[in-house]
Amino acid sequence: MGVFASTDDPGSTGHEQVVFCQDKQSGLKAIIGIYSTALGPALGGTRFYPYASEDDALADVLDLSRGMAYKNALAGLDLGGGKAVIWGDPEQIKSEALLRAYGRFVESLAGRYYTACDVGTYVADMDVIARETSYVTGRSVEHGGAGDSSILTAWGVFQGMRAAAEHVWGTPSLAGKRVGVAGLGKVGKYLTGHLLDDGAEVVATDVNPKALEWVRATHPQVALVDDAAALVAADIDVYAPCALGGALNDDTVPALRAKVVAGAANNQLAHPGIEKVLADRGILYAPDYVVNAGGVIQVADEIEGFNFDRAKLRATRIYDTTREILRLADDEGVPPAVAADRLAERRMAEVGRLRTIHLR
Repeated sequence: MGVFASTDDPGSTGHEQVVFCQDKQSGLKAIIGIYSTALGPALGGTRFYPYASEDDALADVLDLSRGMAYKNALAGLDLGGGKAVIWGDPEQIKSEALLRAYGRFVESLAGRYYTACDVGTYVADMDVIARETSYVTGRSVEHGGAGDSSILTAWGVFQGMRAAAEHVWGTPSLAGKRVGVAGLGKVGKYLTGHLLDDGAEVVATDVNPKALEWVRATHPQVALVDDAAALVAADIDVYAPCALGGALNDDTVPALRAKVVAGAANNQLAHPGIEKVLADRGILYAPDYVVNAGGVIQVADEIEGFNFDRAKLRATRIYDTTREILRLADDEGVPPAVAADRLAERRMAEVGRLRTIHLR
C-alpha cells in the first residue's frame, strides 16, 4: 500500500494539496483533494463511483473539494474544504479491506482532512473507515455519530427553497406550488416529504426503479415522469436537482420552465456562465452549496459531540443565509451564485487571516 502521488502544488486549481492513493491488493484507487484549510481542517465526503477515467475522477474531486470550502464557509463552520473520490464500482469492489486501506490514507494526513458519506458511501462504511482513522464523521448512532446526514441535507434544501420562494412570490411557503424533484435517493425522498407537508404538489423522476417503487408506495400523490428532460420541460414552479452534478447546462436551462432552482445536487452549474443565462431568463438560482449544507452541518457537529437539535437549528439558518445572498445579489446586480462566492471568499479571507496572529 502506498501513496503514488501527493502534491502541494496542484497547478492552477488553487488547491493546497491533492493526494493520489492506491492499494493494489484491495483494489483501492482514491484521490483526496484539499482545497483550503483557511478556516480549519478540510471536511468533505468520500464519493465511491465508477468513473470512466482517472481524469474524470480527478476533475470531480477538484470541483467537489472547492465547493466544500465555499459550502463550509457559508455554513458558518470553522472548517475548510476537501473531498475524496474512490474510483470503482462500489457494488463490485467495496470491501472491508478497501475501506480500511482508505482510512489509513486519511489518517496519514494527520487531521488536515475529515471524511464523511457521499454518493456510494454510507454510515456503515464510515464505521469501517473509522477503524483506521479518527478523522471521520457521519458515523452511526451506535458509535456516537449522527447517523444519516441526508436528513438535515433535505431539511436545509427545504429552508433554502423557502427563502427563494419568498424572494420570488413574497411568501416563504411552497403551498400551491408545483415542485419538480430530480432524484429520489437519500436526500430527494426526505425533501419530497417536507414539500408535501408544506402543501406543495410534487412531480419527480429517478433512474433507479427501486426509488420509483418507494415513492409510489409512500407518496402515491407524487406524479412521475420518464426522465430529467421531461421534468425540466414540465409545467413546474421550482426545479430541485437532487442527483449528480451538471444538471444546469446548455440543454436544460433553455428548456426550463421553473422560476426557481433549489436542489441538493452538488455542482449543478455545468460551466461558468450558466448562472448568467439563468438570470437572463428570469430564473432564480439558489446556489447549491448554500442550500445543501445541512448534511455537512450535521456531520461537522459530530466533531464536538453530536446534538441533533443543535445541528437542526444550524441547518434551519440556511433560510437566513439564502435570504442574505439573494438580497446581496440584488444590491450588487449580480447572479446569486456570484454573490454567494463573494460572501464565502470574504469569510475565508477575513477569518483565515487570523491564523497569521501567532499564539506562541
